[in-house]
Amino acid sequence: MPRSRRQNAKGPSQRQLRAGELVRHALVDILAREEFNDPELSGISITISEVRMSPDLRHASCFVTPLGAAAEEQDKVAKALNRASSFLRGRLGHEIEMKFTPQLRFLVDDSYEEAGRIGALLASPSVARDLNHVESSELLGKDNENDEES
Repeated sequence: MPRSRRQNAKGPSQRQLRAGELVRHALVDILAREEFNDPELSGISITISEVRMSPDLRHASCFVTPLGAAAEEQDKVAKALNRASSFLRGRLGHEIEMKFTPQLRFLVDDSYEEAGRIGALLASPSVARDLNHVESSELLGKDNENDEES
């Protein structure tokens, strides 16, 4: 089996992770500095949470979250960033030193919303009751083990 396939099964290589962070930092600087003519991008703060690089480092998937934007506006911002990707790629080529400047693809990052949903679910009374029941039974189980050892 080729070496690259084994690495993909394990996840991204150290090289992909390092290049992804390099691209992410450079894109954050570019987005903070540049003024965009696109009305969907003007005046919006954008967080780039992660950049995943392809194994050959020629393609980058950038996960973005527009701060303070509704769900339908997040899709519009991602589409606007994809329209501006050639401009951003040109700026990125001046910022980083890589053999190839990667093709950029922007995707909406919903991990923050998912984390909030899970947090709300864990805070709900029914789940909290079940968690307290499990914790108390674990404590009782440990107390019974200590009593048996004595």
